[in-house]
Amino acid sequence: MPRLQLRATALVTALLLLGPALVLWRLPRPKAQGLARLLSETALIQSFAANPLRPVPSLWQQRLGPSQALRQWQRQGGLWWQFWGRDGDGGAFLAIADRPGPAAAATPLPPNALRVDDLLVLAPDPLSLRQLSDQLKSSSRQRQGLERRCLERLQQGQAVYWSPLGLAAITGPVAPLLQHLRQGCLSLSTGAGATALRGGTDLRGALALQGEATAFTGLLVEPPRAGQGFARAVPLPPGMALELSGPRLEPWLQGLLSRQLIREPLAARYGFADRELKLLQSIPFQLRLRRIASGAFQAGLELQFMVGSERQAWAKLLDHLRQSLLDAGLQETPARLEAGGAAGTGGSNRRLPTASFSREDGQVVGGWRWLASPGGDPQLLLFLGTEPIAPAAARIVPDRFQLRLRPSELDKLSLIPEGLPLLVRRATSLELVATATKGQPLSQLTGRLQLAALAADRPQTGPQNR
Repeated sequence: MPRLQLRATALVTALLLLGPALVLWRLPRPKAQGLARLLSETALIQSFAANPLRPVPSLWQQRLGPSQALRQWQRQGGLWWQFWGRDGDGGAFLAIADRPGPAAAATPLPPNALRVDDLLVLAPDPLSLRQLSDQLKSSSRQRQGLERRCLERLQQGQAVYWSPLGLAAITGPVAPLLQHLRQGCLSLSTGAGATALRGGTDLRGALALQGEATAFTGLLVEPPRAGQGFARAVPLPPGMALELSGPRLEPWLQGLLSRQLIREPLAARYGFADRELKLLQSIPFQLRLRRIASGAFQAGLELQFMVGSERQAWAKLLDHLRQSLLDAGLQETPARLEAGGAAGTGGSNRRLPTASFSREDGQVVGGWRWLASPGGDPQLLLFLGTEPIAPAAARIVPDRFQLRLRPSELDKLSLIPEGLPLLVRRATSLELVATATKGQPLSQLTGRLQLAALAADRPQTGPQNR
């Protein structure tokens, strides 16, 4: 009996020891554990796939020196990261996988470097290194909700994560319009048509985009419900540089209209008080920016609304706006009536009023049109710049925001934030769809970035266009 007890005890002991060992062996080791601590200390972080066959990125050479960067790059595998500190100032940090083991621990660190768990982090200067080191002392590696899912994207492939400070740094004056996307991430995957040219130094083709973003930080928001995937939209017509449409303007204007400096003139000069602003923000819209080849303006802005049953309220608001423009010294061109109407309201026999306003030299600077919508109520078109050419009723998907633009065209007009990466500013087209339920803090993002030929031997710059 004692011998049986001894054997049983030995068996139990073996199971207790081997059980956890088998679990550890079967479960993959977490990748880039140090990222969990770095995430809360960054304004913007990007992950890149290392390819020793491509030239050494310039950031590597700047942080490691040419010779050491070449040696490290040739044996580098998997992913590496560049990020900017949470204040958005200073140059980019470089983070690479650190070789584990006693030999690595005994190897002297490069200048301005520190180890963060399984990562070697290289700072742009001693001050940035000291600031990051101090911040990491109180940093937690636990991430939940959106941050956890963004962390997984950064650990698994090429992706980008932004905080509110990072978004402000790269979008500049446009940031107030993007407050509902103030924290989020996108995964970037090579599209079917993307090809590397000249030995991998140029990239041409398309990048598929997928991710999520929220208007609030620190919320333990659940992932958005699975969408139907990204369906390519009809290409923008010639001359159109941007088109944004959606079920309501509120998410885009909320940050801007929270400023008293904006709200007061709108109410005092143009009659957009709280009730009118609520009306403005709550209806489906389509915004377009078209390039003008010649004349006084480089571009014209058009904002179209599906006013529905609120047409009388809008007519009253337009009367107030008309008087404000006349008081400002603009001249109204003779109004004309255009044929149009909705089913059940007289059809084409109904006449829709127009209004245009010009300077003393006769140059039209803006106005509005009522456009017939087959089978529905007339739509309102407001415009700035020259008069629209053959405007038509817009078709708006009610449950999603859709952005289509030609970044390279906007860049020529100096109408795209300079802080955006060169890869984006030179792209020939960008399509992005954000789906979200009204009242929910999270948006699911899908899209496509069509690239132009661009030197890709280094990662693109981030905050402040570095």
